[in-house]
Amino acid sequence: MTEINSLGLQTLNGAQAIKAAMTGELLRLTQAQPGLLGPGETAQAEVVAMRQTGQEFQLVLRLLQANGLQTQLQASASQPLPQGSQVTVSQPEAGRLAILLQQASTSQVSTLTRLDTARVPVGSLLQGKVLTNQVLPETPGQPASYRALVSLLNTAQAGAVLAVDSPRPLAIGSLLSARVQGDQSLQFVPLAGRQDQLGIAQHLGSQQNRQASLPSLLAGLQQLARDPEADSPLRTTIERLLGALPTAQQLGDAKAVAQALLNSGAFLEAKLMTGATAGLGADLKANMLQLITQISTNAALGPPPASLAAAVPALVRNALGTLERVSPKPQPGAFPLPSRLLQALEDEGDLEQLLRLAAAAVSRLQSHAMSSLQQSGTLENGNLQTTWQTEVPIRHGQEFVPLQVKLQREEPPQQQADREHQAPDALQPLWRIELAFDLAPLGPLQVQAQLAQGRLNGQLWAEREPTARLIERQLGALRERLLARGLEVDELHCYPGAPAQGPRTRVEQRWVDENA
Repeated sequence: MTEINSLGLQTLNGAQAIKAAMTGELLRLTQAQPGLLGPGETAQAEVVAMRQTGQEFQLVLRLLQANGLQTQLQASASQPLPQGSQVTVSQPEAGRLAILLQQASTSQVSTLTRLDTARVPVGSLLQGKVLTNQVLPETPGQPASYRALVSLLNTAQAGAVLAVDSPRPLAIGSLLSARVQGDQSLQFVPLAGRQDQLGIAQHLGSQQNRQASLPSLLAGLQQLARDPEADSPLRTTIERLLGALPTAQQLGDAKAVAQALLNSGAFLEAKLMTGATAGLGADLKANMLQLITQISTNAALGPPPASLAAAVPALVRNALGTLERVSPKPQPGAFPLPSRLLQALEDEGDLEQLLRLAAAAVSRLQSHAMSSLQQSGTLENGNLQTTWQTEVPIRHGQEFVPLQVKLQREEPPQQQADREHQAPDALQPLWRIELAFDLAPLGPLQVQAQLAQGRLNGQLWAEREPTARLIERQLGALRERLLARGLEVDELHCYPGAPAQGPRTRVEQRWVDENA
C-alpha cells in the first residue's frame, strides 16, 4: 500500500477540545420526534453506538426520560461522541436535539489525552480500532494533520478511547498496532495480520490468473506503430510507450536504473496520490492504461458517446475473462512470474487481441504490486520488511527483454528501549535483491544478492550449463568492480539450473480480533 508499513510518530491530543466544540451542538434526528421532550424539559442520554460517514457521525442514543421510559434514537452530528458518552439534551424542535452538557462517565467511557505509563509501560504494544477520522484546520505553511479516535482493545486500558493526531488519515474501522514511546507519543507499526494477508493472497490468485508476459504486447505494438493506416492518436500513444522503455546500454548507469524502476508502473498510484503527475508520460502502467482507453474507443463501434463509458469497462472485463479461461494458472506469490503467451488468441481481430494483451500486461504489473504487499510486514523477530517487486521491459535490438526485479529491505524497529546501547551497525537495514531475465544467447538467468553492513553475498543461476561456466569465469572481474565501489564481497558464485522454489514463510505479525 505506498508507505503502507509505518505511519510515523504520532502524538496524543486533547479530547477536551472536541468536547468543548460539542457544547450546544444540535443533533439532527434521523426521524422527527415531535413532543419527545416538552419545553424546558431535559433528559439524560447515552451514546450506544457511533459510526462515521464522510464528515458526519451517525449516533444511536438511549434516552432516559423523567417518567422512566427509555427511547432509542438515531441522530447525526458534526463532531464525534464515543460510545458510552453521557449527555444531557433538550429538544428545541421536532427534528433536533440540543446538547446542554457533555460529561464523560468514567465507568463507561474514558477518552484519553495522555497514557498512564505506570499501567502501560514504555515499549508496550497497544492494539486498537479506528472509530473516527477528521482533518484538522490547516495552518499556513504546515502539512495537513488528522485527528482520530481509537478504541483500545488490549492492555490495562482496554475499552478506553484514545484521541490521536496523525500526519495521515487513518482508515475508519481499521485495526492498528502502536508501540508506546511516552505518555503523549506512539509509534504505529504495520498491521499485516493474517486476515490482510489472506485477502491479498486471494486477490493475487485471481489477478495472476489474468496476467500475461509483456513481450507479446510490445511486439504487437511495435508492429502496429509501423502501420501507416493505424489510427494516429493510437500510434502516438504506442510510440510514447515504446520510446520510454530503456535500452540495455542505458541501464549501465545507476541513475538510469533508478529512473527505470520509478517508471516501471510500480509507483503510479503513489505518484497520483502525491500529485507528482509531471512524469506520467514515461510511466509504463500509465501508458498502458491510456492505450487500453484508446483501443477500447476504437473497438467499441456503434455506441454513442453517452454509452461509451459503460462499454469500455465491459470490453476490458471480457478481455480478462477470456484470458483467464485459456491460460494456465501460476502459483501466487512466486518469483519470478512465469512467461505466459497468448497463442490461442492469434487468429482474432487485431484490436481485440491487442486489448487483451494490454489488459493482461496491466494485470501482470498488478500481480507484482500485490506480491510486494504480500511480502511486506513485520517478521517474527520484530524487524520490519518492505518489498518492492516490479518488471522493467528492456529494448534489446528489435526485441524486448523483461527484467523482473524484487528489492527487500529489512530493518529493526526505529525506536528501541536500549537503543543508546546498540552499536550503529546493528541498526543498519539489510537489503536483498533478486533479478530474473532471459537474454539471448545466455538463456534464463536469476540473481540473488544480500547486502548487510557494507558486505555483499551473491549467487547467480543459469539454466544453461555453458552459460553458468562462462559466468563463473567472469566473477573475478565482477568482484573487482564491486570492490572498487567500496563494497566488501564475501561469497560470489554461479550455479547451473534455477534456485529452489520451496514453500516460503509468509510474513505475519500480531493480530487482534475485532470482537475482542
